[in-house]
Amino acid sequence: MQPFVTHTGMVAPLDRVNVDTDQMVPKQFLKALTREGFGRILFYDWRYLPGEKPNPEFVLNFPRYKGASVLLARANFGCGSSREHAPWGVKDYGFRVIIAPSYADIFYNNCFKNGILPATLSEDQVEELFQHTEKEEGYSLTVNLPNQTIADKHGLIFKFEIAPSRKEVLLKGLDDIGTSLQHVAAIDTYEKAHSATATMFDPVDVKYYSNGR
Repeated sequence: MQPFVTHTGMVAPLDRVNVDTDQMVPKQFLKALTREGFGRILFYDWRYLPGEKPNPEFVLNFPRYKGASVLLARANFGCGSSREHAPWGVKDYGFRVIIAPSYADIFYNNCFKNGILPATLSEDQVEELFQHTEKEEGYSLTVNLPNQTIADKHGLIFKFEIAPSRKEVLLKGLDDIGTSLQHVAAIDTYEKAHSATATMFDPVDVKYYSNGR
């Protein structure tokens, strides 16, 4: 997984509360087992008209937001079902950062497993960013994870909080497997010790106990 240290990117505003994972990736696309290709179907029912014609009224289809990599959202982002396909779609579309006042817990946790930073700011701070994004075409933000700051080129700077463990996995680019492999030496030591002390059943003993004796 690609480490996350700093990221500068254009902001796309999704001005809706309670955006759920069913809208991010509708149920008919859940059969896929790999993470590729979900960017095309992110917010499928909102982005497309019948025949997959782009909906000109949906914000991500506005030409001014093409290439955005920072998603600005409202409260309770990622609610609904627990499908991990939702952050797959967010990442595959090109977003590295989400900024919102609050998130559903499972979606929030899944973001870190997929190299996405879900930064949390206050309602007032998010509203200020929405206003800047609307007024300035091409409005961009720089997100600095080590310093835990979000800043623009005009001098605005906000601090955000993040748990140290969450911060570490993003900085090091670790998914669950990568986190486990950090302890590979200790795992090997345990396995060797366990193998040396394990007691093997005699076939007679197995037969004896299988007969309920």
